[in-house]
Amino acid sequence: MLIMGGMLRNLPKVNVAEDIDPNWSTCIRSAALVVILLRAGLGLDPSSLRKLSFVVLRLAFTPCIVEGAAIAVAAYLILGFPWAWGALQGLVIGAVTPAVVVPCILSLSDRGYGVHKGIPTLVIAASSIDDVLAITGFSLTLGFVFGRSDNLADTITKGPREVLLGMLLGIVYGLLLWYLPPRKTRNKRWFRFGLLFIGGLVFMFGGEKADFPSAGPIGCLTLAFVAAYRWRIDNIEEAEDMDELMEKVWNIAEPFMFGLIGAEIDVSTLDPPTVGLGVAVLGIGLVFRMLTSFLAVSGTDLTMKERLFIVFAWLPKATVQAAIGPVAYDTAVRSEGTYQEKQMGLQILTLAVMSIILTAPIGGALILLTGPKLLSKEPIEDVSSMTYEKKNMAEKL
Repeated sequence: MLIMGGMLRNLPKVNVAEDIDPNWSTCIRSAALVVILLRAGLGLDPSSLRKLSFVVLRLAFTPCIVEGAAIAVAAYLILGFPWAWGALQGLVIGAVTPAVVVPCILSLSDRGYGVHKGIPTLVIAASSIDDVLAITGFSLTLGFVFGRSDNLADTITKGPREVLLGMLLGIVYGLLLWYLPPRKTRNKRWFRFGLLFIGGLVFMFGGEKADFPSAGPIGCLTLAFVAAYRWRIDNIEEAEDMDELMEKVWNIAEPFMFGLIGAEIDVSTLDPPTVGLGVAVLGIGLVFRMLTSFLAVSGTDLTMKERLFIVFAWLPKATVQAAIGPVAYDTAVRSEGTYQEKQMGLQILTLAVMSIILTAPIGGALILLTGPKLLSKEPIEDVSSMTYEKKNMAEKL
């Protein structure tokens, strides 16, 4: 889907995707992201999340920070960037993409792979926090580079405030779905699905409109997690109903999501001399990312194979790079920056495009191909037939 989207954008006489309105493309991708985040929230295991909470934070923060720092140094040494611009490049590249990671992880989870160790919960939760960190750091550094950091404290605290706001709204709305619709409502599953999906759309688009873009994804994830927690206690089949309906909607949304991400790749923006050096910079960053990802999950009960799988799961990049990759260049143009600033902005965009081309399809393929070989499999009937309370009791016994 990614490759086809790129072909529809770049092949001569076939390039129909270049006429797609950017606003429509952004809205469709955001709506598809709502679907996958709601599915992810429905699939989170509360007991695993409690057990792995510290590991989630380690996995969310350390690979992003280490890769960003490595790319900043490499951009300074290889591309000749100033340190601040190198930091911008590192923060653009450092984020993982839930849009690729989460669907692949859910595909494995649906077949029982890694469920017993809580690996799907670990990866899904950490990927959302990882994006917030990268976007917050990028916004702060961009303000410093272009002299717009008037309120530094507000810029620094905006990311954490967005996370807390998204979690709070998600918890409140999720609690409401414990009681809505009323039990005796006809076609209850459809009403519940509608309330869940509309709530996710309101969070996503409302957050963007209110200039709190990170609050939307966090709110979607929290909303589905809180609502499903009670549904499983009351009746495990009700939670499974929502997941099945979301899966059907995702089957429709998936080609739009990945096709439009692929269509963001404009080969004409790739500067040949920059590409070779850029691949070297990306390679250095990925080496540090893989080593850090492996170390971040050390000291847990994960086996060597499972830790190696986490490394592969932490490779794909797409949505964040497509969203903030052009920002430095656009800002340099709008603020009438120097020729050197515009060229560095264009190089940042080039490397963002290269990171999508290299890591999104390869990373997604590695997750799906290595998952069955590296993760232990729990029988599907064991996963679906027990409430989490019964599972916890069984584990204790």
